[in-house]
Amino acid sequence: MERAEIDRLRAQEGHPENLRARVQAVGTSQGAALMEIPAGRFTRLARLGLLVPVKWYMNRYRVVVWLYLAEELRAFTADAKNAHLLKGRTPENLRGRLEAGLDLRARNWRGRHLGFLLRQAEEPWARAGALAAFLSPVEIADVVRDPYERACLNRFRPAQAGQGAPGSPVADLAARITTAQDADEIEWLRSDLAHALEEARAFAPAPRPAVRRSAPPPRAAARPIPPMARTATRATEPTVRPPWALGEDPAGARATEPLPGPFEAKKGRPAEVSGPRIRPVTVMGAPSGGPLPGTSESKDEPVTRAFEWHGAPVTLSAPASPALRTRRPAKSAPARPGRGLRAWLRRRSPRPARL
Repeated sequence: MERAEIDRLRAQEGHPENLRARVQAVGTSQGAALMEIPAGRFTRLARLGLLVPVKWYMNRYRVVVWLYLAEELRAFTADAKNAHLLKGRTPENLRGRLEAGLDLRARNWRGRHLGFLLRQAEEPWARAGALAAFLSPVEIADVVRDPYERACLNRFRPAQAGQGAPGSPVADLAARITTAQDADEIEWLRSDLAHALEEARAFAPAPRPAVRRSAPPPRAAARPIPPMARTATRATEPTVRPPWALGEDPAGARATEPLPGPFEAKKGRPAEVSGPRIRPVTVMGAPSGGPLPGTSESKDEPVTRAFEWHGAPVTLSAPASPALRTRRPAKSAPARPGRGLRAWLRRRSPRPARL
């Protein structure tokens, strides 16, 4: 309340008793005693909407307690037009509505509380939020399609007057009281919300996030592509090995590439051909007791080998080596001791390492 309004109330005669009498709220039993009628008749008048509650709360037994202004009850009792409702039989039309289950206490409270919120609102968005406080989220989304406007509306939407944890029976009952239930009431609130929303848009559009357009990153200067490195490859000459060096059969041996041109095998040197070069072959692991099969018995003559390569006869020659000669038995120790035995032992004993 403004300071000027408080000063005006204090300046009135009979303050503060008059102010307390105006804001005094009573329940059903107290209100019935004030109107001098039974509590049942008081409840029926309230369900018919003739008595409008100003507040409600839920007691420990989860029963809704409605409160009414005592000043309004006194005014209803003093009005002569309501005398037939306070005494005698209830009219037939009103009794039929009660039997149909009519109860306007929650709706009348919503209408009264909406008027209180609208009087407190100072901006169009606050008035739109007060109207949206009595609609379900589905109805609000149907009227307000823009999500940014719904977010702005929720900021100005007053909190629901309810009790209990979310999802509890108390909270569900409070939601039924504070949310419009009748079709005509919902349509009326939707229409008022649409008009209030137009005024709010004209007053100040709903805030939206600023579009941030970041500058494109600097583009790197194009650099010339270096030429691809060329790798100089040397033509490798294939190595030709005779079949007996690999333990293969000379008759079934075949090379992967033909040997072009004629060639001759010379004594003591590898064969030279016009095609791929053939390396001289040294045959290792000759059997003891004699030369390799197919080789010559002489120690001085070269070892020759002939085989067929892709249908062409090939002859290879290699100089004679100690491996191809017949192995001789090792020299034994001399029978008589003497100079020869010491020399033999000297040759057989390991020599000390020189520093």
